[in-house]
Amino acid sequence: MDIKCLHHFAWRCRDAEETRAFYEDVLGLKLAHLVKSDHVPSTGEFCPYVHVFFELRDGSYIAFFDLGDNIAAEPSPNTPAWVNHLALELDTEEELQAAKERLEEQGIQIVGVTDHEIIKSIYFFDPNGIRLELTTRIAEQEELDRGIPDARAGLAAWSREKAARLNA
Repeated sequence: MDIKCLHHFAWRCRDAEETRAFYEDVLGLKLAHLVKSDHVPSTGEFCPYVHVFFELRDGSYIAFFDLGDNIAAEPSPNTPAWVNHLALELDTEEELQAAKERLEEQGIQIVGVTDHEIIKSIYFFDPNGIRLELTTRIAEQEELDRGIPDARAGLAAWSREKAARLNA
């Protein structure tokens, strides 16, 4: 396979308009597409929905399904709230700081700026309870590339350590 890029990632939302207001008015993503149907194309099952797509600058999308019942997706009961998240990249640290200030002005609780040594990030939740990360790279590409040769060995070491813990 030769996967080109991310087209979209989709979640359930409680209310499409509430979600639109957040992603378009607060984050500045354009509502680019809407699909409304009574039947799921892939399965044929009856389930009235609207599917909304918000476009990122690179042409990829964040998408949501409003199933018309005002029910939000529940978080995974066996996963800490900080694990599942969507990270969106900004160009500069100045943009990250401006985004933090803008979100705080909207009353959105922010964690960070967190320095991860190769990126800096802020974290917050959307109206659907989805954790979002806004991040910017602070390392040069050469520094990022230096970690590639060690990634498999690092994963193998983790797998051995995990197996030892689970078998103890």
